[in-house]
Amino acid sequence: MTGLTRPYWIEARFERHEGWDEGVYPFNLPAVRSLHTLKFHPNVTFLVGENGSGKSTLIEALAVAWGFNAEGGGREHHFGTRDSHSPLHRFVRPVKSTQRLQDGFFLRAESFFTVASYLEGAGASRYGGKSLHEQSHGESFFALFDNRFIGDGLYILDEPEAALSPSRQLSFLARMHELVLARSQLIIATHSPILLGYPNAWIYQASEFGLDRVKYEDTEHYQVTKNFLTRREMMLDVLLKDD
Repeated sequence: MTGLTRPYWIEARFERHEGWDEGVYPFNLPAVRSLHTLKFHPNVTFLVGENGSGKSTLIEALAVAWGFNAEGGGREHHFGTRDSHSPLHRFVRPVKSTQRLQDGFFLRAESFFTVASYLEGAGASRYGGKSLHEQSHGESFFALFDNRFIGDGLYILDEPEAALSPSRQLSFLARMHELVLARSQLIIATHSPILLGYPNAWIYQASEFGLDRVKYEDTEHYQVTKNFLTRREMMLDVLLKDD
């Protein structure tokens, strides 16, 4: 079994029309302001960046533009506890392939509790036969990944590593590969240098200079983590020294 050679979602076009105002959020974010087209890898595309850089704003807009609920879930899920998502999705036009997908899900780590409550209330049964609320945070994430993500789908994930230990992140890396081999496409916003190591993925880094495609070794996440692990005592001396 091999992964997709042509993505379900080819690219997102950011169209300037009435309401696009570069003087206000989110249009004033550097990652958004100069963005016209965002192309996706057939298998895995990552969005990375510092807190406040706009990566989660982008991933949310992409998910809503595709048709997912803003707080997470599948396209069949319609609920909301707080209307807090930005208007950016109204300016995103998806360019899709003719390939038909069978599944899809938008995961937001910050609203996962709400999604789990909704799924439980709706009588969802594809989560390993155990309530998501009766499992630890990390276990419930994996119950979702293992039982709800069935392949032949588009999965948009915002910080899926939030509840996962480093060893569980490695397990999720393997689960990602299973989904890729099951003809799935994943678009992921992450801070994890472990997940970013997935081979051949495209990585877009949001910064004060905009949104640029970069190599794994050029991401700030990789460089900071590597420097800390290889030069820990020196970095701690600098960080913790008395002024």
